[in-house]
Amino acid sequence: MNRTRVVVIGAGIIGAACARELAVAGFDVLVLDRAGAAAATTSHGEGNILVSDKGPGPELELAQLSRQLWPEVLAAVGENSAGVEWDPKGGIVVATTAEGAEGLRRFADTQRAAGVRAEAMDSDALTAAEPFLTERRTAAVYYPDDAQVQPAGAATALLADALRAGARLRTGREVRGAVVRGGRLTALRTADGPVAADAFVNAAGPWSGEVARRLGVPLDIRPRRGEVLVTTPLPPTVFHKVYDADYVGAVGSGAGDLQTSAVVESTRAGSVLLGSSRRRVGFDDRLRPEVLSAIAAKALRLFPSLAGVHVMRAYGGFRPYVPDHLPVIGADPRLPGLWHATGHEGAGIGLSVGTARLVRELLTGSQTTIDASPFRVDRPAVLGTDAPDVSEEES
Repeated sequence: MNRTRVVVIGAGIIGAACARELAVAGFDVLVLDRAGAAAATTSHGEGNILVSDKGPGPELELAQLSRQLWPEVLAAVGENSAGVEWDPKGGIVVATTAEGAEGLRRFADTQRAAGVRAEAMDSDALTAAEPFLTERRTAAVYYPDDAQVQPAGAATALLADALRAGARLRTGREVRGAVVRGGRLTALRTADGPVAADAFVNAAGPWSGEVARRLGVPLDIRPRRGEVLVTTPLPPTVFHKVYDADYVGAVGSGAGDLQTSAVVESTRAGSVLLGSSRRRVGFDDRLRPEVLSAIAAKALRLFPSLAGVHVMRAYGGFRPYVPDHLPVIGADPRLPGLWHATGHEGAGIGLSVGTARLVRELLTGSQTTIDASPFRVDRPAVLGTDAPDVSEEES
């Protein structure tokens, strides 16, 4: 019996998760990437798997599904998960002003009502958990379900398991256009010739909008840049993911100018990651000293003891931004055969396995684990108007 052929466009964490989910389910999967596996957005993040930064609603439901699935997926991946560095260390959100404390408490209350474990911490508990944290704190909430992975390692593990299940990977293959028959997408145009399949999943991250445009359908996915500072290895200094209460506001902001907040966490190698920033600058990949300075200043407000620590490198990456801050997951009704799994902005690592589960359920017509309708493609926030008409052509 012929298996359904699916081409996944993009070999980052979302594409890798989709490829694995579909390959394990018995689809004939081919992954295409214009560069290399996990070479772009995925390798330029912090590896966060968070429920703490999401208020009640569809994105939180997707985050809760993904958090449930991550341990199950890694157990199934088995020996290929060695480089994932799964660390369910929990997160602590800290307020340093009276106003911030009130906002944090209200936010945590709404999350608890949606099933999130959010535990208020008194000053003694906070000192015991994070002894190097500033004494200028007005409230703190502990989220035991926050976790972290090494992002490139996680994507590589998922992709390796997809390949073990029969998927194939072709790198250096850029999508240039569409081949359409009878109103349906039947192949992708590449420099090496057409690539045919029964279904195509656009998981190209910040480049998903351009891929969609080349396929003839507008999709308002924009790059939003973020930077991270990496310290030299330190003795144990930061024991959880710790961020200030401003972070949630920066994530949810639609402003194009610079948004920064303090996000501090350690890695297994001993380095401390300092974030975070958000700004819309197109695909301008230049590091800006003023941005790095703003990140460092806010990190020092939480951990003053880091003032004498050396930063050994800084990096930045692009995240797929959607104006309404929800991922785009599902079939494109304008071009049958095309599906999208994109628009996760900075949450793609955490949301990847839940997204992949929804893609598989939608492709097979199964009952979805959570309501997928809020992520639909044909919603006003993601539909653009500048795409060319799709013309039909024989391959």
